[in-house]
Amino acid sequence: MASGLICFKVLMLVVFVVACINQVCSQGTFDVKVFGAVGDGKTENTKAFRNAWKKACRSGGTVSIVDGTYLVDTIQFSGPCKGGVNFMVNAVVQAPPGKSDATYWISFRDVNGLIIQGNGTFDGQGPSAWPFKSCHKAASCTPLATTLVLTNVNQSLVKDITLLNSKGFQMKIEESENITISNITITAPADSPNTDGIHTGNINYVNILDSNIGTGDDCISIGAGTTNINITRVNCGPGHGISIGSIGKSPSDQNVKGVKVLSCNISSTQNGVRIKTWPSPFRVSISDVTFQDILMNNTRNPIIIDQQYCGGSEGCRGSSHVQVKDVKFIRVRGTSSSKIAVNLDCSRSKPCEGIELDDINLRLYSGGKAKSFCSNAHVSYTGTQNPPPCRNILPLM
Repeated sequence: MASGLICFKVLMLVVFVVACINQVCSQGTFDVKVFGAVGDGKTENTKAFRNAWKKACRSGGTVSIVDGTYLVDTIQFSGPCKGGVNFMVNAVVQAPPGKSDATYWISFRDVNGLIIQGNGTFDGQGPSAWPFKSCHKAASCTPLATTLVLTNVNQSLVKDITLLNSKGFQMKIEESENITISNITITAPADSPNTDGIHTGNINYVNILDSNIGTGDDCISIGAGTTNINITRVNCGPGHGISIGSIGKSPSDQNVKGVKVLSCNISSTQNGVRIKTWPSPFRVSISDVTFQDILMNNTRNPIIIDQQYCGGSEGCRGSSHVQVKDVKFIRVRGTSSSKIAVNLDCSRSKPCEGIELDDINLRLYSGGKAKSFCSNAHVSYTGTQNPPPCRNILPLM
């Protein structure tokens, strides 16, 4: 019943998007150049972009950005709008160099039926900001600006675009429902700080499909309050892998449920498929998770549950009260760059429940046999198990 409901919602979203594209194309196109924008890479175009958006939002039309490099400062495109809005990018939209005091560069808020598409690029000019501040190990700091933030954006589509060298996160999707991201490219160097590809939080029904993501942090980070997310045919690397979490850092964190990561390739990353929780007293859960048909290539921690995650700081204290349960790893194969290819480091306060490993085949990239590590985990095994199963697993409940 649950899978049927998800399929129905995905089908309805596709129907909606097709109808929405047809609608916005019929409501008028607003070229930013008509509003004074100049694509010379030098002229600041924020006002022109804002005015083009206002026109499109009022009529349910298209914002068109073509031919050139458009320098745009921090900007928020807000609704509600008359109908769906098509934000068509067939050019380079470029952030100002240096560190920004804002938490985002481009924000879309309170819009239903938004479509962001085109063969263009959002260039965050991250190298000019990365030396200033990183929140990777700092206990408290202001993150660098996220390139693209979608907040309360529903029944919407992002496709074909490229996100390049964000200052901070590349894309965040928050407090939204029914979002599809398809055929996008996200690129930043492996050593760039906190340049997560796509981060979700407090969102229901999201599809991330057929995309290439390489960053200095998680390719995709599935944050608190994410439910019913489908990640399919994503190529990840470099970066820190595809991660659920971190969860349990804040008392406001909500449950994560209904995660499917299917047919993905993960190469030369710090982690493969990962669940990470803070050793905190906050009682939330991560459940109904499937990682299936995942190919690893030279991945340091191909399968990892880390319930002692501390955001890079040393000396974790306490025990996580995040309940991790009903997690399936099915047909995860390839090579590990570390000896421990399967690492299930669960909480002594809330041991992992219902962990299933089915047909796992992970060998060392350098040759030889890999190993498993388990702590505080109730695990069942089916089919091929390479590395061999842990001997110290807890009995099934």
